[in-house]
Order: sequence, then C-alpha cells, then structure tokens
Amino acid sequence: GHRLWAQNTETDGSLASPPNFVLLFADDLGFGDLGSFGHPTSATPNLDRLAAAGLRFTDFYCTSAVCSPSRASLLTGRYQTRSGIYPGVLYPGSRGGLPLNETTIAEVLKPLGYATAAIGKWHLGFGANGTFLPTNQGFDHYLGIPYSHDMGPCKNLTCFPPDVKCYGWCDVGTVFVPLMHDDAIEQQPVDFLNLERSYSDFAVNFITTSANKKQPFFLYYPAHHTHYPQFAGPDAAGKSLRGPFGDSLLELDNTIGNLLETLEKTGVINNTLVFFTADNGPELMRMSRGGNSGLLKCGKGTTYEGGMREPAVAFWQGTIKPGVTHELASTLDILPTITKLAGAKLPPVMLDGVDLTEVLINNGKSERESMMFYPTDPSEQYGLFALRLGKYKAHFYTRGAAHSATTPDHDCPGSARLKAFDPPLIFDLEADPSENYPLNVTESPEVQAVLEQIKKAKQQFESSMVFGASQIGKGSDPNLEPCCSPQCSPKPSCCRCS
Repeated sequence: GHRLWAQNTETDGSLASPPNFVLLFADDLGFGDLGSFGHPTSATPNLDRLAAAGLRFTDFYCTSAVCSPSRASLLTGRYQTRSGIYPGVLYPGSRGGLPLNETTIAEVLKPLGYATAAIGKWHLGFGANGTFLPTNQGFDHYLGIPYSHDMGPCKNLTCFPPDVKCYGWCDVGTVFVPLMHDDAIEQQPVDFLNLERSYSDFAVNFITTSANKKQPFFLYYPAHHTHYPQFAGPDAAGKSLRGPFGDSLLELDNTIGNLLETLEKTGVINNTLVFFTADNGPELMRMSRGGNSGLLKCGKGTTYEGGMREPAVAFWQGTIKPGVTHELASTLDILPTITKLAGAKLPPVMLDGVDLTEVLINNGKSERESMMFYPTDPSEQYGLFALRLGKYKAHFYTRGAAHSATTPDHDCPGSARLKAFDPPLIFDLEADPSENYPLNVTESPEVQAVLEQIKKAKQQFESSMVFGASQIGKGSDPNLEPCCSPQCSPKPSCCRCS
C-alpha cells in the first residue's frame, strides 16, 4: 500500500517511521458533555486542548446506542449486524463474544510490527477460559475490566474517597467486577479509587517502552468513564463543578493529559494520531448523575441523534490543522483510516467504513454519504430504524428506551412504544439538529426527491446486509463468569481476591 508517511522525511533524508495511534473511547458520554462541545460546568481541560489544537467533528456517529455493538463496529469497521454483536450487550457469563475470525484494528497493525495494548472496558466477550479477551484479538497487553463496571454488585464498594459508597446496587447475583491483566485476574472486586491511576500508569509505561524501542504502537483506551456508577480517585473527586459525573469525566481528562505529556516527553507527539470519541449517547435515566446530549434529542438506547451522534476530535501535531469539520464520519471509518495511514492491508471482508485521511489531513471532503441507524435489537424483519443521507435523516421507526427515561421529552423513555412511519419522518439536520420539525413530504418536490434517494439507499444497504449469527443469542452460563478462585463456594460471592 502507498504509505502516506513516506513523504515525511527526517532531516537526514531517512524515512519517518509509521505513525502511532492512540484511540480514546469514552462510555455513555453525550454530545453536550465536553467543555469544547458547550457544557458550562464540565472540567475537560485536556480534551478541550485536543479540540482546540485538532479537528473537531460536529457530525460524527457511532453505530449503536449501546456498548458492545458500538465497540464491535469501532474495532472491525463493520456494522454489528455482520459480526453478530446483537441484540443488546454481552454479560459476564455470555457464551459468545466478538468472533475470533473478525479482524480488529490491532490485527491489521500487527503484521507491520506494531506494539498493541488495550486498557479499560473491553465488553466484547469473556467466554470459556477468556476465549474472547483482547489478548486473543491482536492486543499484546491488556489491563481492564472485560465488561461494564456496573455488571457486578457495587452497593458496598467505594466509588469516591474517603469512603463514599457507589450509588445504587448495580447488578446483583453475579460475581464482583474483576480487574484483569492480560488473561489473569489481578483483583476482584476492583478498587475504584485506584483504577484510573493504574490505567494511566500502564498506558504511560506502554508508550514509553514502545517509544524507547522505536517501535510503532497502537493504544486503545475504552474508558469506564462516564458510565454509571460514576467513580473517581483522590486526584479528581470533588474537583469539578458538576458533581459525580463531572468528577468521573475529569478523571478521564486527567489520564488523557498524562498520555499527551508522555507523547511529548518521549518525542513521538509529532508522529502520533490521537482520536477521541464515545460509544453511545448519555444515560439520561441517571438524571443529573448522567450525561447530557446537548441540543440533540433523547440519548442512550435510541436511534434519535442524542443516542448516536457523539463528540469526536482528531489530534496530530504538525499534521492535522486545527479546525472544525461538518463532514459525515463514523466509528466505522477509524479502521480504514488507520490502515491507510500505517500503510497496512485492509482485511479481505465487507467493510462499512471509509478512509478519512482527506478529512483529517486537508480538512477535505468525506467519502461517507450516509449513516445507518439500527435499533439495539436489529432484525432483518424491521431493518433500519433510520437513515441519514447528506443533511437529511429519515425515521422509518421510532422507539424510546429505558436508558433515556426521566427527561421532559415523551419520545425518549421506554414507555414510548415502537411507531412505524410511512412516509418516514424526515428532518433537515443542518437546519434542525434537534429533530423537532419534520419536513412536509407532500408539499416539497425537493424533499420527495430526497425521500426517493433515501429509500433506494435503504433498499441497497439492506439487501447487501448479511446478518452474522447472534453471539448474544448464545445466552449466558454463570459458570463462565470470571472468578479468581474458581473452585470456591458459595458462588458468586466467594469470588474475591486482592
């Protein structure tokens, strides 16, 4: 493949090395949650610095309004329906996971000699003997919790210093949430007060070691922040104006600051693409302890903009000019873009992503023309719930979600049942990003023409979509839950070690 970086020659005329990649993925973070995206009290100085010195996306989408499917798409460049990560999310005892024959970004980069590490929330399966852990999906190193940190009892765990208990119960009747290093359990339950510091130290060490060896690296950091229950250690607790959510977001921001400082110290900051986005919209049911979708409608679990449009920033000192882009882009596009920038080979499968290098390097046009919106339980029977083509978005079905309860908007909560629209509801997202004012299809020939294009795009996409066997449909087995003392009883409460 043509290597973009071959054009960057060192002062002595030798070729520059392939770029490093740091991929940051926040959890349940809304379009309105960062300072740089308009939140008045969020403390995100490092993310705001990335946004000011990088390229900020206003129209960037994930592929699902919940965790596991969104992560599958990010790492494979394919809609979750292809890899079978549906309906909903994986659990500690799930039999399935991201199929090992799917090619992740890490597996694309390994043949080129990249060092690879994942830190944080995996949520693409654990499985029998850790079958689906990151170390089996192209990552040399892993430190993290293999699923959401609320997927274990948390009532008596400490989430903030000195000893503020976690808010709520989290999932009862399952094992305590484990901290894993590669495929071994280091701690069960995890110590939330020191968790982020461990991640930060691990990442700093990984970057430093790779840079000292002059080895290109890929660091994937899917954070637990700002997912429920919010937590933060002493460096962030009580330090934001926004309460528990603000403190957890600040703790994530502190880690990002440490990573940037390390990239500078090791001298690789000019040869590293840092990309930040999030897995899905805010969990509005948590009220003021949850995230905020800004001026977008609804949040997590829905196919409205608030569920799937995310903050996103690309930073590459000396290569990406500071600015804002209104180009359409998605988590699906990260794998093809990284592949191009590294001079790697694309996996020989159907990809749904496009290469964004023209957008990143020249603030140019995106090859992406459309975005598909599947519900959290996609099926061939219903197909797409919505489709965005250019500036227009059509809703064929709408439905609320429990995750998006508690706001004054009656379209958002789980009580808002499935509704079908024929003709679909159409919004001009440039004039009306809040999806408040559907366009009148019958009165406008232009909108009628757009509707025909949208229907055609939908038909083409759905006829080419081959649903993979549902991994989540394989069910759960409590015996598969990670336990640091596998022979102990009574389970699950006996699975403890520090």
